[in-house]
Amino acid sequence: MKVVIAEKPSVARDIAAFLGAKKRCDGYYDGGRFCVTWAFGHLVTLKDPAEYDPKLKRWSVDVLPIVPETFKLKIVDNPGVSKQFAVIKRLFCAADELICATDAGREGELIFRYILTMTKCEDKPFRRLWLSSLTEEAIGKAFKNLRPGSDYDNLYYAARCRSESDWIVGLNATRNMTVRFGGGKVLWSVGRVQTPVLSMIARRDDTIRNFKSELFWEVFTKFRDVDFKHKGKRFKTETDAQSLVEKIKGHGFLIEKVASKKEKVQPPLLFDLTDLQREMNKRHGMSAAETLKVAQNLYEQKAITYPRTDSRYLTADMKREIPGILRSLQNGGNKDVAALDLKALKFSTRIVNDKKVSDHHALIPTGKSIGNLPQDMKNVYDAIATRLIAVFYPQCLKEHTTVDGKTAGKPFVAKGVVVLSQGWTVLYPKKDDGEEPELPVFLDGESGNHEPYVKEGKTKPPRYFTENSLLGAMETAGNLVDDELMREALKDKGIGTPATRAAIIEILIKRKYIERVKKRVTATDLGRYLVALIQDPNLKSPELTGDWEAQLKEVEHGTMDSHAFMEKIVSFTKDVIKTSDVCSVDTRVYGPCPKCGSAVIKGNRGFGCSNWKKGCDFVIWFEYEGVTLDDMQVRKLLQKRIMLQNITLPGKGKVILALSDDGTVMDIPLPIGNRR
Repeated sequence: MKVVIAEKPSVARDIAAFLGAKKRCDGYYDGGRFCVTWAFGHLVTLKDPAEYDPKLKRWSVDVLPIVPETFKLKIVDNPGVSKQFAVIKRLFCAADELICATDAGREGELIFRYILTMTKCEDKPFRRLWLSSLTEEAIGKAFKNLRPGSDYDNLYYAARCRSESDWIVGLNATRNMTVRFGGGKVLWSVGRVQTPVLSMIARRDDTIRNFKSELFWEVFTKFRDVDFKHKGKRFKTETDAQSLVEKIKGHGFLIEKVASKKEKVQPPLLFDLTDLQREMNKRHGMSAAETLKVAQNLYEQKAITYPRTDSRYLTADMKREIPGILRSLQNGGNKDVAALDLKALKFSTRIVNDKKVSDHHALIPTGKSIGNLPQDMKNVYDAIATRLIAVFYPQCLKEHTTVDGKTAGKPFVAKGVVVLSQGWTVLYPKKDDGEEPELPVFLDGESGNHEPYVKEGKTKPPRYFTENSLLGAMETAGNLVDDELMREALKDKGIGTPATRAAIIEILIKRKYIERVKKRVTATDLGRYLVALIQDPNLKSPELTGDWEAQLKEVEHGTMDSHAFMEKIVSFTKDVIKTSDVCSVDTRVYGPCPKCGSAVIKGNRGFGCSNWKKGCDFVIWFEYEGVTLDDMQVRKLLQKRIMLQNITLPGKGKVILALSDDGTVMDIPLPIGNRR
């Protein structure tokens, strides 16, 4: 007898139907030669510290870090889970061969291997069913290509490293912060991935909060109803700007040069999960978690391929399937397919690239008829279908024109763009993205009268994170990148994976460290407090977390030893604890300047950077919002970046003071709630 195990009941049902296992039993389908059962996601998890040693139930920094010599497993504490596990164990023990049909990726592999260990069936022969969609054709193809389970050992090692490293860092850092700074009332939850994400959000919020907008003035002149901008620097005073206007008044305006350059804008790449989540957040305001839930539903209805993919490319063997999928979309009423020649589709390397497909190819429709869908499912499905069509549409062709002019020896410029051919952009609704206007025809050497004027503006802070921009930052470990190909190159060092990013955001919201305010994602006072408490900058580092993710991929590909990875994690965790142990404040110095690192000295009105003569403007004034700070408080603030002893501010009540990354003093209300 062969036993197939899927990750969810719905997937087991589809596999059972394909295999002819029609007899529904308690917890499985029976087909005689095949039995098909299922998990409920993670049935097995890592044991808690107290299950290794009862003494570890009490939280104390004295026993940290806690690192088991060998991690032990347990069944998730749930009656339904225990019952289903008993079914699985009985089937596994009776089987001649096992077939792993859990989700084809890192976590799916972990789910199966943990169950395999708990059932004590590690010696049973097993093969891997790798599904990219749940259509009958895809299931049949996967069964024809079953591979030995050992082919996926490295995938399992990477998954186990992820699980155990999250346990080590999260558990130790959380206990460390909670015991030291929780006061017996607040649980400070810290994690290998969630904390750098929280830190990114808090840092952006601080930058916006501390941003001081400055006025500036620019000089324009209107010539033939086109606004030409002065090519010099912005003016810091209106008087200086107006002075330039007076100098050029009455002088003729001369067109010196007209230059045009054509630009070919390529169609977008196909969707991976993160890009789909970003698109749905931007266009429909859906959260990443909502998009994943809908995409998973569409997958289980056989409408789209496996959604938890990190690839935006197809494999070469899929070329023959695509015309049929597009034809099905057309037959289903999609009029945009009509513009394509389905007998002569052009598959560029932006569409097909075997080297850029690891676990799964890009997210595309299966071609299966879908009927009427709820609006959110329709939005997601239409986006995926439109993207598949768009990649085969022509490039968008634009012509950028730059017109250089001069008056009274002062240079001016106007820029414009003309869309010569819409190409693939015809499939997407036009949006106001600040694109340059279309210009009339100008000729070199033409001249005439003009009307100069001054325009006032002011500097703007960066924008708050939206879920769209936050997902983009997580994908590139905090690097702000718009170019698609550059983002692709940075994906291996992203924070989390496409499958986990939505969950990370939701965990931070659940723990009240961040919140959604309309489209914004911002840190709460509780979240800002936690970021300020954490002494080790590496624990807040998106770059380090991205490096870890890249190393997990190396483990997955067999180019890095899993033990070497775990040694780094243990060493890092010890450093986190050690950093917290350094609680003394050196009273001989005030501390380093957070802006340039030079020593901070005491002056007549405050504590300032000793490097002030070279331009460093960092200062902490003696008085902060009506409260005078003493020398010891400033030392703690400079040396620890947070002053845990609360002070009372007029109109605000009790707060703690902390230094933001740009050296600005900020006050944070004392946290309440979130109790352990």
